[in-house]
Amino acid sequence: MLLRLRLISASLTGGLLLLLLLCLGAQNLDRRPQLNLLVGRSAPLPVGFVVGVALVIGVISGGCSAALAGPEQEPD
Repeated sequence: MLLRLRLISASLTGGLLLLLLLCLGAQNLDRRPQLNLLVGRSAPLPVGFVVGVALVIGVISGGCSAALAGPEQEPD
């Protein structure tokens, strides 16, 4: 249980640090296209920011699913 908690907290911490760096780096991008959604248009966001957010979500969800799907540890 402690190992799973450490893995989940590590993936959340790593994902949040990546998101912080992504937000700092995305401030200097000039091209900001809008996404065409079915009901309207999104806010103007840099393409790198959208791809980076997808990467951060993947890191967090992959780390959490690996922690939860891992084998049970037997108590010593």
